[in-house]
Amino acid sequence: MAKAKPSSRIESARLNTPSDLDPNDVRTIAEGLTILSSDLFALYIKTKNFHWHMSGPHFRDYHLLLDEQAAQIFEIIDAVNERARKIGGTVLRSLGQAKSLTRVADNDAEYVSPLDMLKELRDDNKALTANMRTLHGVTDEAGDVATTSQLEEWIDQSEERTWFLYETTRNATDSGH
Repeated sequence: MAKAKPSSRIESARLNTPSDLDPNDVRTIAEGLTILSSDLFALYIKTKNFHWHMSGPHFRDYHLLLDEQAAQIFEIIDAVNERARKIGGTVLRSLGQAKSLTRVADNDAEYVSPLDMLKELRDDNKALTANMRTLHGVTDEAGDVATTSQLEEWIDQSEERTWFLYETTRNATDSGH
């Protein structure tokens, strides 16, 4: 039996999960949540990458900050995907699909300075916030109050991560390796 070819497009098949939301809205919201999930996976991996590769005189503080932020991001991933399923949508099926959908850029550099790590994550979290605000508009217009409410919590968390990263890097100088 031939193995099915992986698809990079978002599967739009509606499940039979009962929902009073319009089926077109369910598809649009589930697609948005799948992209958000892809972004969160990429941001989680990048945050852990920088956590593992942190160095320098502020190692402990930065290492712990990134570990806390990664844990918060990881916790959101399950809720995002379960929300899409609750309304009858589909979610990510593979890392390949997540990679094809994410808007978070990889960083495979052998060395990134501690401040550059923090600044990059700050900018990634800021962009994530903006993307969640856009999805919030979609869910609000569709009358999906539960997803809208959850997005408000996730936006608040993303703003806090951005704020912490901003304050940590403000007026700082990099002390090298």
